Amino acid sequence: MVMFVLITCFSLIQGCDGSVLINSTPGNVAEKDSPANNPSLRGFFIIDNAKTRLESVCKGVVSCADILAFATRDSVVLTGGIGYKVPAGRGDGNIYLASDTVQLAPPTFNLSQLTAVFAKKGFAQNEMITLSDAYTIGRSHCTAFSNRLYNFSLTPQDPTLNPVYAAALKQLCPPGNDPALVVPMDPSSPAILDAGSYSGAILKSRDLFTSDQTLNSTVNSANTVKKNNEYPPQWKSKFAAAMVKMGELNVTTGAARVVRLNCSVVNK
Repeated sequence: MVMFVLITCFSLIQGCDGSVLINSTPGNVAEKDSPANNPSLRGFFIIDNAKTRLESVCKGVVSCADILAFATRDSVVLTGGIGYKVPAGRGDGNIYLASDTVQLAPPTFNLSQLTAVFAKKGFAQNEMITLSDAYTIGRSHCTAFSNRLYNFSLTPQDPTLNPVYAAALKQLCPPGNDPALVVPMDPSSPAILDAGSYSGAILKSRDLFTSDQTLNSTVNSANTVKKNNEYPPQWKSKFAAAMVKMGELNVTTGAARVVRLNCSVVNK
């Protein structure tokens, strides 16, 4: 659920409007079915179930976008992170185009590219690096990082990748790019949002993506990674603040606010 809000709020033109929850129709491929989201995003039924229960007691009051924001906060707490206050009142979106997911930064981006993408959304480089530690939970498809394992002629793998870790990944992700194969982001604690765990992996070159290892490529960025790893309480506070900021991107409030009665379809 943490990755849900990172992906849906940051990568979409409309921002945090819950539009990623809407199903595709015969005439439109929805955001949830774009290559950037399918099959990576899962758990839509959790939001749908929450919406059904809320509609039974307060019809048309709580938006799908708000449910997603609160569920994200709760998942952060339940996986060992820090709690934070979630502003409410977001409106739901009715535009759900797969093409709107093109703003999602790919795992091949370097530091300059990542910094530029986040800057367009109002995030500083240190906030981007802090949010990257969300990769301490969840799984990744082998196809997202196989380029680091097999596309090198002079070395067995990407020279910035720990060779022992690379060998273990090759056992889990053999050549062929099978889209069904997945591995944990953080093998030591894949279901725990433990402060600094993934930043520690970056410092040891045991991260999955080029876009993660590049965070260690300059003195300033590497210093941020190191501080996140060494001072867990400070990282938790920074992460919570960045998550609140992420959840406020391009939200619709006030008279323009719309509440979908079913998170998977637009209102009739």
